[in-house]
Amino acid sequence: MRRSLSVIVFALLPAVGAVAADGTKSWQFSTASLRPFWLSPTMEGESVLFIQDTAGEQPRASLLFEPAQILSVSASSGQLAYQEGRDYVWKPGSREILLPAGSRIAFRTPQDLRRPAGSQRHRLTHRDGNGEILFGGTHEYHDLQTVVTYKHQGGWAGPRPSFAGDQLPRTVKRLAEKQPLTIALLGDSISTGCNASGWANVPPFQPPYQDLLVMNLQAAHGAKVTLHNFAAGGTDTGWGLANIGKVIEVKPDLVILAFGMNDAAGRPADRYQANIRAMIAAVRQALPETEFILVATMLGNENWTTLRHERFPQYRDALKRLCGSGIALADLTGVWAELLRHKQDWDLTGNGVNHPNDFGHRVYAQVLSSLLIAP
Repeated sequence: MRRSLSVIVFALLPAVGAVAADGTKSWQFSTASLRPFWLSPTMEGESVLFIQDTAGEQPRASLLFEPAQILSVSASSGQLAYQEGRDYVWKPGSREILLPAGSRIAFRTPQDLRRPAGSQRHRLTHRDGNGEILFGGTHEYHDLQTVVTYKHQGGWAGPRPSFAGDQLPRTVKRLAEKQPLTIALLGDSISTGCNASGWANVPPFQPPYQDLLVMNLQAAHGAKVTLHNFAAGGTDTGWGLANIGKVIEVKPDLVILAFGMNDAAGRPADRYQANIRAMIAAVRQALPETEFILVATMLGNENWTTLRHERFPQYRDALKRLCGSGIALADLTGVWAELLRHKQDWDLTGNGVNHPNDFGHRVYAQVLSSLLIAP
């Protein structure tokens, strides 16, 4: 989705929380929440949206892993904790949570997540031709979703992003030696922070993935990390190539290129790769020592007709072929595909079609952190 945002340039020092409008702290930075979920026996704040498929049926949602113990179930805002038995029912041995009559937990029907054709400011035609996907411009989906923290026995079969010390030696060395690190981020609306609760200015005010990454790097390494964020909504790799000069101007040690969601409406994988390659070449010509992380984007809603869904893995594979010395891949495409084998898009979305929610922003930060923080 296109959203006019100015370039954000800032340096983040170690942060412990966000401050709400009334002056109270609401969101707290935690290294536990950014520990890669595929390595942790505790899933922190996994998001779900409860759906009632037919009238009279109990609303239900599925978790990624089979819980061994559910530790908490709460509203996405963090302002309301739910009680087992009264608000939800979970049967050991199942990944499914059900809502009993009288539950305080929000739920919707599939039809609630649709709108009549032409009734929204963005045309989000459903692939089955039955109206449009409900668009959430700010925190609409966040308000409908619930978060679950639980212990589990694992079973992740998707990609396991790992430390990229061999591919990004200069960046890792600077962090290990506590030298200042400058990062430049160029990407689309996901990288502006869209639909993180902090971006939407609603509880729990969690920052988007790029801010979480900076905080996590500083907490892990004790180095000062400065982020220059040049991302803009509605952009693609063509725009990125035209604006790569902004990245060069700040002389970054590390460049994160995060495109693909908007390219997927029409750009073939070879042209996508050519634009990314040209961005890398332009930076390297001016700054030969700069290193790169190439982000293979999350998956958009496969029911949105505008997206050519088959292009996401093609883009990811095209980025893989660019990787090597000084260039590493952050494979959100593979991670997201595995998430969607066990969950629904409405569990993970921030806007209904192509942005992550708070949980998704944390997954982004976990994948990126894994490349730069040794386990």
